[in-house]
Amino acid sequence: MKGSNSHSRSRHFPPGRKPPVTDETFRDASEPRDLRTSVPHSARIYDYLLGGKDNFEADRTAAANITRDWPNLPTSMRANRDFMLRVGRYLAAEHGIRQFLDIGTGLPTPPNLHDVVQKVAPESRIVYVDNDPIVLVHARALLVSDPAGQTSYLDADLRDPETILASPQLRGTLDLDKPVALTLLAIVHFILDDAEVQDLIDRLMRPLAPGSVLALSTCTADSAPAEVNAGVAAYTANGVPVKARTKAEVTPFFDGLDLVDPGVVLVNHWHPDEAATIPDAYVHMHGGCAIKP
Repeated sequence: MKGSNSHSRSRHFPPGRKPPVTDETFRDASEPRDLRTSVPHSARIYDYLLGGKDNFEADRTAAANITRDWPNLPTSMRANRDFMLRVGRYLAAEHGIRQFLDIGTGLPTPPNLHDVVQKVAPESRIVYVDNDPIVLVHARALLVSDPAGQTSYLDADLRDPETILASPQLRGTLDLDKPVALTLLAIVHFILDDAEVQDLIDRLMRPLAPGSVLALSTCTADSAPAEVNAGVAAYTANGVPVKARTKAEVTPFFDGLDLVDPGVVLVNHWHPDEAATIPDAYVHMHGGCAIKP
């Protein structure tokens, strides 16, 4: 799950490490790349379900199989995308956050995180991280920053926090002595082991300054158990394993941090606006935001 007003970003991180993006990488980004187009990929499945064009027959077939059991998945994706937009605005406007580390960026469909936060504070700085080659091809779209701020893209894996935190892209964009918002939106449900998720969060948050923020959303079956569990099984059968977590399983990911009201909730209930008025049964993501003391 990930969603927006009209499009979505996906977050699937298979294990493995890739070298960081360089200027040479971007010069070569238009050359043919191995996108494994015969294998379904969550980024492209999302893209297809929400009307995008960056998908292939394997993705469209998988999407049809999944939505046969999970018909409200596109609606849930949009709700999650709206959550991202509200979190970005809230952290920039209400908490004065000017630095963002977005891991599991997915396909860059506007408005992206930097569009939202730089509208509030043009000087904001954002590092995007993903390891999907199709995202790398489109990464230039993520680098169109307000001149007062800065955006960078890093080709790296969520499962390698130390490489992310030590990368020239991050160190050249963010000052880790000042608060950073770490956004893990619709990504950790692709990691099935709760202990591994917690370890990755701890390793990413530990070096960040007090006042830093964790914003997280992940799939849940709490609001529609039969539909979501059937859909999760269909995702897994199509080669993209997913775990739906209960609120009780998601809340501990924020341990040691101060949860922002209203805590861990279905994403349509987090500081809702008119766009968030979606029936709970159609929203299959829990989300929350918490501040490092």
